[in-house]
Amino acid sequence: MKNPTTVERKSERELVVTRTFNGPAHIVFEAWTKPELLKQWWAPKSFGISFISCAADVRTGGTYRFVFSHSASEQPMAFFGRYIEVTPHSRIVWTNEESAGGAVTTVTFQEMGDKTLLVLHELYPSKQALDEAIASGSTGTSGAGEQFEELDTLLVTLVRS
Repeated sequence: MKNPTTVERKSERELVVTRTFNGPAHIVFEAWTKPELLKQWWAPKSFGISFISCAADVRTGGTYRFVFSHSASEQPMAFFGRYIEVTPHSRIVWTNEESAGGAVTTVTFQEMGDKTLLVLHELYPSKQALDEAIASGSTGTSGAGEQFEELDTLLVTLVRS
């Protein structure tokens, strides 16, 4: 049985995505922090994008830069920012600096037996910035369900190892 992904706009500036994963928090956290694992699930297949590069120094004060290609775009698309807070196996907070309307994203990992409750919280600088992100499809509203199904698939192999 699939675990559902819920996406909810909590306020004018906040979006919250929630999902339970089948695996302990340290393994789910690892899938969010190791570039070789991120590349396997981060980009939903239906979006038609693929990683060109994935750099992530996941520690407080570290940075990340994900570069994607898409057949409809001549230029690569880069997403980048810095990690504000990293608490192993429980919390990651980062900036999204590719535009002035970028959110601050917080992901928490709460272990519940052999499962992990993941809550992704995006706080945008304004209502307009969140409205624009939703309209463009760049938020959790557009691909989180598919993205997290890809993560589910990866976790099956990581949990068994």
